[in-house]
Amino acid sequence: MLQRSVRGGVLLLSSLPVMAVGADGAVPLDTGNTAWILMTTALVLLMTLPGLALFYAGLVRSKNVLSVLMQCFVIAAGVSLLWLIGLYSLAFVDGGSLNPVIGGLSKAFFIGIGPDSMSGSIPEVLFAAFQMTFAIITPALIIGAFAERMKFSSMLVFSLTWTALVYVPVCHWVWGGGFLQQMGVLDFAGGIVVHITAGVAALVAALVIGPRRGFPKQAMPPHNMTMTVIGAGLLWVGWFGFNAGSALAANGSAGMALFVTHISASAGALTWMALEWSRFGKPSVLGVVTGMVAGLGTITPASGFVSPLAALLIGFSAGIICFFATQFVKRKLHIDDSLDVFPVHGVGGILGTFLVGIFCAPQIGVFSGMGFGAGNESIGQQLSVQVLAIVVTIVYTAAITWCLLKLTSKLTGGLRLSEEEETEGLDLVLHDERGYDIR
Repeated sequence: MLQRSVRGGVLLLSSLPVMAVGADGAVPLDTGNTAWILMTTALVLLMTLPGLALFYAGLVRSKNVLSVLMQCFVIAAGVSLLWLIGLYSLAFVDGGSLNPVIGGLSKAFFIGIGPDSMSGSIPEVLFAAFQMTFAIITPALIIGAFAERMKFSSMLVFSLTWTALVYVPVCHWVWGGGFLQQMGVLDFAGGIVVHITAGVAALVAALVIGPRRGFPKQAMPPHNMTMTVIGAGLLWVGWFGFNAGSALAANGSAGMALFVTHISASAGALTWMALEWSRFGKPSVLGVVTGMVAGLGTITPASGFVSPLAALLIGFSAGIICFFATQFVKRKLHIDDSLDVFPVHGVGGILGTFLVGIFCAPQIGVFSGMGFGAGNESIGQQLSVQVLAIVVTIVYTAAITWCLLKLTSKLTGGLRLSEEEETEGLDLVLHDERGYDIR
């Protein structure tokens, strides 16, 4: 096949891809697909460092800005090592009789994975690296729920054990040959695996740890919206790697996933802005970037399965439902999910996972131009699988998260700082540094 592609604006690959035979002597390497996944792997890591790190850091108070940046960096490093040691193998290697629930350890420490080992048409080590970036961002999302009050040691123990005991099993169920994948669940890029798990864990963490001192009576506005907007922009761009890269090929599915991702983000941003403008008299910068993230999270499970028209409706729905979810959680329930992880990512992931079952159904999707007929022939059958996946993931994530938080509290002598330490700020108390030192 003759092809000419530009990757990353600087790399030109053309004509007759190199045919490198894999270790099993069967699958040829596709240089175009390989170049594309190399780039998307970097894009997804960019979402965490510096995208999410800046997005969250700008939303906290100035005395806690370094703590958030530190948490994102350390999670990235820690999860990467665990991925090498055994988490990749548990997520994606056949686990034999236990495979419906968890994978095996035959590729722990990447034993048997060499330069010529293949996963489809790309090197297996590249596939593993791409999936590693998803494992990195998922626990990093959760820190937004307990920002400004959790001890660093507690955060580290909880985040790494949570990745092993929650993210990896759910990842295997949905993408690694587990029971949900066998049932035909649709989750193109992580609505279940990333957003529902992170969102539910965030809600449980906020309830177990308790609110920040002064919440909800004391105003706690973002200290640097410029930083947050920069982080949001990096998330928007990085999300193209997140969703379009999940096609694992440089093809039409990747192109469609990229475009519908952009449409949903745009619709979510403008819908949230319009709601704020209508209810509060002025549109806020925080509102428009939050709506954008809601649109991105909600399209994620559907991104490779639906058309731009469906993406418009999904983004519009995300803007409305996630907006009111944030109001309900903080204003009505008085739950201090500091940076709205559950209302945006959790609710968005649930909504998107449900809607993909509707828009992909042949009775609706194909004949209305909404989707491409993925999944079961019956809309009832597909929705039942989607709902089962949502319920199972919520229950499992909530139970294990609660247990891990309680265990972490015992191991580290408590989850949160004292009132005096929290008042002084995590940057000085935990790291003996300041985010800003203006003289």
